[in-house]
Amino acid sequence: MDKSLLTPRAAALERIKAMVLDSLPSLESKRAYRHALDDFFHWSDVEGVGAFTKTAVNAYRTSLEARKLSSSSINLRLCAIRKLALEAADNGLISSDLAASISRVRGAKQIGVRCGKWLPRDQAERLIDVPNASTVKGKRDRAVLAVLLGCGLRRRECVELAVEHIQLRELRWVIVDLIGKGQRVRTVPMPSWTKAAIDDWLRAASIAEGVIFRPVNRSGRTTGTIMTTRAIFDVVRSCGQAIGVSALAPHDLRRTFAKLAHKGRAGLDQIQLSLGHASITTTERYLGVRQDLADAPCDHLGLTIVVRQ
Repeated sequence: MDKSLLTPRAAALERIKAMVLDSLPSLESKRAYRHALDDFFHWSDVEGVGAFTKTAVNAYRTSLEARKLSSSSINLRLCAIRKLALEAADNGLISSDLAASISRVRGAKQIGVRCGKWLPRDQAERLIDVPNASTVKGKRDRAVLAVLLGCGLRRRECVELAVEHIQLRELRWVIVDLIGKGQRVRTVPMPSWTKAAIDDWLRAASIAEGVIFRPVNRSGRTTGTIMTTRAIFDVVRSCGQAIGVSALAPHDLRRTFAKLAHKGRAGLDQIQLSLGHASITTTERYLGVRQDLADAPCDHLGLTIVVRQ
């Protein structure tokens, strides 16, 4: 059984991979794990690995490090492989002892916290103004940016946002019962300018119920039922390029929401609730609150140095 498990042509391989993917709750997780497992199977085929063992997984981990992948990318792929081992053991393809040994393959250690990318306030305001709001598509794109910046939603949460989610609570508009990562349900307060951008889009698109963000054809009419996460990505990327910010991603706007809220003295616990983080420690790492870039140590050196050209 061990040998057939790593043979891409084997039906058992595809069956177990499908079981792994079916056990995942979100589409984004399914996509990431599918990519990770396909990469592992391809590497095994190229390297002529005949058995699914701890030694093979350790060798794969070494190959990932040689490819200069980030520690988070390496650890995600190892998580997918550990999940594969558990499913294979549960279905009698490998022994439980072998699955346990594979689960003990150590992950890549991350030293320090990545800074990430976010926009300062002036760039965030310029970004919102990029879409041509005189067109239907422009109104939609502006509303997409307003939701990402004003509420800190993930792009999957953005595409699944429905009219019914937006309700008036305690004299303010909020997104209620939003199901996020890990199936956690949360309520997200909404700034008035985000609500105004959404309303402008809904009127132009004649949408009264269901998902808010939908495809728009060249004639300015909505088509289909829902935008894709890739379409959200493309909106953010193109608008970022328009203000001179290359490779801007939807998650950068989520980080911008958190950073600007924190600088505006919003409580860390409230930022955590809006973002839907399970732990406030995650929010602290996410914000990098220990390092103050506005009032950094280098600003207090007391040195007067003139660099002559």
